[in-house]
Amino acid sequence: MSTPQAWPYPRYCAHRGAGSLAPENTLAALRLGHAHGYRMVEIDAKLSADGVAFLLHDATLDRTTNARGRADARTWRELALLDAGAWHSPPYVGEPLATLAAVARFSLANATAVNIEINPTPGRERETGAAVALDAAALWSEGGVPPLLSSFSAEALAAARDAVPELPRAWLCEYPEDDWTAVCQSLDCRAVDINYTLLDRGLVDRAHAAGLAVATWTVNDPAQAREFARWGVDTIITDAVDLIDPSAC
Repeated sequence: MSTPQAWPYPRYCAHRGAGSLAPENTLAALRLGHAHGYRMVEIDAKLSADGVAFLLHDATLDRTTNARGRADARTWRELALLDAGAWHSPPYVGEPLATLAAVARFSLANATAVNIEINPTPGRERETGAAVALDAAALWSEGGVPPLLSSFSAEALAAARDAVPELPRAWLCEYPEDDWTAVCQSLDCRAVDINYTLLDRGLVDRAHAAGLAVATWTVNDPAQAREFARWGVDTIITDAVDLIDPSAC
């Protein structure tokens, strides 16, 4: 695996917009992360019943909206009517779900890089990977830093690679037994995005030697974030946008 181009993404990235301070994966969360100085955001994208890419982490609507059931069982017209803020706190009552298209508009207008986690509803891995990649390529075609596509699903990332090979990809690695170097090579990834509990300096060095950037999630302790930065971790994803200064090296 050859050494990648210079990593174009910021050191610090706001998890799901602004972590727990606002309803995750909403435009309100993106705005709050931006207000805290963050110029990169991590979001989760999946498909509605009619193929619209929108933001939601879970496979169901139960936890973060006022509806229940599979997230991909409703059309975007139906999903757009849901309340995605009331679960969080009264100030966000009425906050809607967001489309990937709306995120792209925010990103380009506010010079904010985006890590799109392709998070398909089970059974729609290939369809979601290809659709999100194609949408991302079109939405960011006018400029800006291209979005980074990541996923725990090798099938979704492979579909994204086949659909739009030029978009950078990262393999999300949660378990120590994962052979992340082999998976990254097979999917032609630019980065490994690894659970922070698995990180040590040797792993960071091995990844860099293999030509991979290193991202990590979800780091909420400022001292630990500073340590990871000293190790050369390329992007640190955090909920603690109010505690971790994104301008720090």
